[in-house]
Amino acid sequence: MQSSWKRLRRNKGAVAGLLVITLSVFISVTAYFIAPDHTPDANRMVLEIEGQHPGFQITMLAMRKEQPVKATAVFPRLLFGAESDMTWIPIRSWQFRDSVLVIQRYVDESTSREEIYPLTTIWYGKPPASPLSPRDLQANIGKERIFSRTYWLGTDKFGRDILSRLIVGTRVSLGVGCIAVVISLSIGVILGAVAGYFKGRTDDVVMWLVNVVWSMPTLLLVFALTLALGKGFWQVFIAVGLTMWVGVARIIRGQVLAIRELEFVEAARALGYSHIRIIAKHILPNIMGPVMVVAAGNFATAIVVEAGLSFLGVGVQPPQPSWGLMIKENYNFIITHNPLLALAPGIAIMLLVLAFNLLGNGLRDALDVRSKI
Repeated sequence: MQSSWKRLRRNKGAVAGLLVITLSVFISVTAYFIAPDHTPDANRMVLEIEGQHPGFQITMLAMRKEQPVKATAVFPRLLFGAESDMTWIPIRSWQFRDSVLVIQRYVDESTSREEIYPLTTIWYGKPPASPLSPRDLQANIGKERIFSRTYWLGTDKFGRDILSRLIVGTRVSLGVGCIAVVISLSIGVILGAVAGYFKGRTDDVVMWLVNVVWSMPTLLLVFALTLALGKGFWQVFIAVGLTMWVGVARIIRGQVLAIRELEFVEAARALGYSHIRIIAKHILPNIMGPVMVVAAGNFATAIVVEAGLSFLGVGVQPPQPSWGLMIKENYNFIITHNPLLALAPGIAIMLLVLAFNLLGNGLRDALDVRSKI
């Protein structure tokens, strides 16, 4: 492993891919803490500012909601985000007049309308038990309730922050890749090892099953499994994983066929070890290199398949953010005035898939025992 790590570090492409993957994992874990919109699924809608260009900046007035929102602990917020107790109102200008706030509410790029709010309604949501003076209310409102907000990647057709949804959507892509790889490796390694080790009728049955599944178009098979399991977050993970094991089984079978004839396997049989022990402790550890390379390739494939399913509407369901779903929701902007709304998640998919492919190529070279140290 030490010599393999040295060879891997010399591969600049593999190191770059590993850095991108590490950064993506960090972003997915801390998504709700680093995203500008920390609400569940980054789903804060401000319909007045839909479809805005990257770098769009506007002043917001934060109005407390009538129904109180419970505070969210750190761990639930890390997993699911925190519901905001404020409603954001986009404004063009504002001024205080005695005990009221007069705003020019932003309606669209060329329209605004005047609205008037009592100061106590803005600050407390209801009259306080011991009211502050109008001057104190004005100072607190101007400092904490009126602020400037920049949408660095623009907003979608519902006025949601594209950057926040892109960050939270990293979880879906990495999650589907991880679960799909676990499922595909679990099934493929077991069936491939059994077929390659026992050969004969067992090999024929397993390879017949592999060929049958292999002959089915992957996308149609995923459609069938998704419709059978239902649309949703976990269903698409399982559906993608159950369609990727055939390639793993074929590769593992070939590796096991070659290794089972070597002397150390014959020695294990002569010592009376069970078939399960020989496969688990003597054969599989010697084919971990190809397994890791296949895992990296399957991770990239799972990300692309999930994005395609979400784009077609049978994957992750809204409002949960997914890069494929974001492309679907914003692809009409490509031929209009704001193509980056759809290009941003597409570029994210490309970078993450490229990172896993580069890492897979690097692992293939690093784990090749015939290469020089």
